Amino acid sequence: MEKSVCEEDVYNTIYREQFEKVRNFVYYKCGDLDEAEDIAQESFIRLWRNCAEVLFNKVAGFVFTVANRLFLDQTRSKKVALKFEKAQLPQQDRQDPYFELRTDEFRTQIEEAIADLPEGQREVFLLNRIDKYTYKEIAEMLGVSQTAVEKRMTKALIKLRDRIQEFKEHKI
Repeated sequence: MEKSVCEEDVYNTIYREQFEKVRNFVYYKCGDLDEAEDIAQESFIRLWRNCAEVLFNKVAGFVFTVANRLFLDQTRSKKVALKFEKAQLPQQDRQDPYFELRTDEFRTQIEEAIADLPEGQREVFLLNRIDKYTYKEIAEMLGVSQTAVEKRMTKALIKLRDRIQEFKEHKI
């Protein structure tokens, strides 16, 4: 017999296992941690309200779909800007102020390049490279084919490579 999402213990386990993933998924879309937390919370509230209709093995898809729809509802008319702070460049000679300045400038340029990616490419890139999700897992979260995820990643990597090449050519 399949577990029931309406059982409190089952629901609490799902919440503990999935909340951070859902929050990060929304955060990569909007760049606002508070908004991401609110949307993730609302997604789980809706899961609880609809627990009788949601099959246990479809919970992740339901929660991610709800989160995505809530995000789209909230941000339909505003442009999303992402402040990407997770990437850390390797530590080198921290005594050199010129190195510090160049590192900070490069980090800012990379963050801007990632933020400038179209939403679909940015979320696939961050989910894969930061959260280490496979293309298959990302496809399930986003409700698209694995091929679509692969194409988005390819396009994101090409755009980022081109931007990095621009930085090098202009010695930015």
